[in-house]
Amino acid sequence: MSPGAAQPLLLGVRHHGPGSARSVRAALDAAQPRAVLIEGPPEGDALLALAAEPDMRPPVALLAHAADDPGRAAFWALASFSPEWVALRWAQARDVPVRFIDLPAAHTLADGPGADEDDGGAGSVPVDPLTALAGAAGYDDPERWWEDVVEHRDADSARDPLAPFAALAEAMGALRETHGDGGRPSDLVREAYMRQRMRAARREFGADYAVVCGAWHVPALRARTTAAADRALLTGLPRTKVETTWVPWTHRRLARAGGYGAGITSPGWYAHLFAAPDRPVERWLTKVAGLLREEDRQVSPAHVIETVRLARTLAALRGRPLPGLTETLEAVRAVMCDGSDVPLALIEDRLVVGDVLGEVPGTAPAVPLQRDLTRRMRTLRLKAEAQSRDLELDLRKDTDAAKSLLLHRLRLLGVDWGVPTASRTGTGTFRETWRLCWEPELSVRVAEAGIWGTTVPGAATAKAEAEARGAGELGEITALAERCLLAGLSEALPAVLRALADRAALDTDVARLAGALPALARSLRYGDVRGTDASALGTVAAGLAERICVALPAACAAGLDADGAAALRGHVDGVHGAVALLADTGPGLRERWSGVLRTLAGRDAVPGVIRGRAARLLLDGGRLPAEETARLMGLALSPAAAPADAAGWIEGFAGGNAGGGTLLVHDERLLGLIDTWLVSVPPEAFVDVLPLLRRTFGAYEPGVKRSLGELVRRGPGAGRARSASRAAPEGFAPDLDPARADAAEALARLLLAAAG
Repeated sequence: MSPGAAQPLLLGVRHHGPGSARSVRAALDAAQPRAVLIEGPPEGDALLALAAEPDMRPPVALLAHAADDPGRAAFWALASFSPEWVALRWAQARDVPVRFIDLPAAHTLADGPGADEDDGGAGSVPVDPLTALAGAAGYDDPERWWEDVVEHRDADSARDPLAPFAALAEAMGALRETHGDGGRPSDLVREAYMRQRMRAARREFGADYAVVCGAWHVPALRARTTAAADRALLTGLPRTKVETTWVPWTHRRLARAGGYGAGITSPGWYAHLFAAPDRPVERWLTKVAGLLREEDRQVSPAHVIETVRLARTLAALRGRPLPGLTETLEAVRAVMCDGSDVPLALIEDRLVVGDVLGEVPGTAPAVPLQRDLTRRMRTLRLKAEAQSRDLELDLRKDTDAAKSLLLHRLRLLGVDWGVPTASRTGTGTFRETWRLCWEPELSVRVAEAGIWGTTVPGAATAKAEAEARGAGELGEITALAERCLLAGLSEALPAVLRALADRAALDTDVARLAGALPALARSLRYGDVRGTDASALGTVAAGLAERICVALPAACAAGLDADGAAALRGHVDGVHGAVALLADTGPGLRERWSGVLRTLAGRDAVPGVIRGRAARLLLDGGRLPAEETARLMGLALSPAAAPADAAGWIEGFAGGNAGGGTLLVHDERLLGLIDTWLVSVPPEAFVDVLPLLRRTFGAYEPGVKRSLGELVRRGPGAGRARSASRAAPEGFAPDLDPARADAAEALARLLLAAAG
């Protein structure tokens, strides 16, 4: 500013600081400036009127993004306890002009130098002013220092309301003298622009205006510089066209470094301090008691009284004017939580941070896709919430089916508002469970997806077609086909099927073919459930299955290492499940696949893990008699077989979650073969096969392992004697009882039908 000129009111604050917010309100009430200037992008000036709308409820954020690249975006978050928000609402309530004065987003979001706010030079570490001041005061925790010197002051008392700002400005001046730009060269450019806007305000209002900005900038804004010098710093900055709007924000997102680079660790606590009219600790502990009672913990008024007493005692012992968050939480842990960190973690998550989600008026600018999404959410009664929650859907209901389509389409567009998760109420083709959680960044993802179309179905269709054209591998296209069917994008299927047919015809890698088939089979199933015509996929899937049947035996006998054999074993499982779903699409497909499994089970060149798995799949499908199974196991576990290969056979046959342990409990012949082989393994080879065996048997349920232990404890002699006499193991019949089996079958059919 020019020498000798009257100085404006510079209010240096901590972004998102409730103490600063109270002090700003008191200072503005005392000074009554003719205008208020706030640190923020000037592109937001046109949206300031929306802050006065009844539907605007903080926390919110001013979002600016490049018009041609919505992914290049920045947020300026404001909470109810943010000094900038308090100053904005103060000015609007009194019809005082209010403007943003920070460097325009058109510069900060442009490519090239100056685009990054935190662009410290090579090897530089940006200075944290609060940490530096707390260290100078002898504190090791900047948050605790801030509470002591700012939050625990009574800014509305008869003391000078401008005194805190003068003291903070003096401290920041000393820091700037020592650290210069603090490792952030871009701050010099920002401050030059702020000074330019201040000069413009002086011409309009004289010196009777207030500036609300980060305390770090106050010494630079007070510095005596010339307009020419500032123009030189601003000359040649890159520019880009930007679009701005307001978007909802969350307390949880405030807990991370945000648009101001001023993340706070306890936004819920700060919101309470700002809103509490008096006795903040007592009111806070009342909230804590209510939360714990909701979780069925016994917390009485006496607990609250004792917790307040302990928190005050801790503050006095530590020389603090009032209990801070640290003392309060320590007292809660000792009195209300019985010393446990588990309920304390709940308090920290729900109250110290919190899941508050702001609201923005419907009149705020938005891309067409966002408006369409908002309309669909309102129609389906889906509400964006910051707290994670599960949504159970029954696809036989029209409304639930529409919700499912919307969520799948959003996922295809990269807007992961909902993530599929395991259901707690049941399984079945007609059920889906989603975990919903709205993060502020999803507004940017919606803006990015706007390049694909103006409606959710149209944008999802266009993106699916583009992904089909650009897919590099067969697995990508099959996964895309499944996602299109889940999202009900029938218009995108022709392009996806063309790409799928072309890629499948050229791909000769049997592993990639086998990896792609399960997704196609699932697509056919979901197409039937959702009423989507997926018949064209059947032809492609049947052809793919035929090629796998031809090529798989040779691929499995091609000298695979352990990792390759394990990968192909997984593909065998996947193809087996897919064939069961595709049995009706091609005549004789199930029989041809059974022939492939028989070939794999009986070919010595195939790794043991694959041979064992093939034998197990044949046995489960009723295509391998028990006697033949025992013969194959005997050959695989003969003394001539390598121990590692034999252990692999056991892993393939009895491993996994397919009931291998139960099978061994019921068929003591197979268990006896494994037991006989195991005791015959040479000591030097036993160490090598032990990890495989532990992986196989360690996955069994405790009850199965206990039963197997009891059977083995009786010894192989007892097992052979029982086999010779055709006696059954204790608790089992020697042969299947058809009458009891029929009764169990009827019950199983009833349960499966009820599950849908």
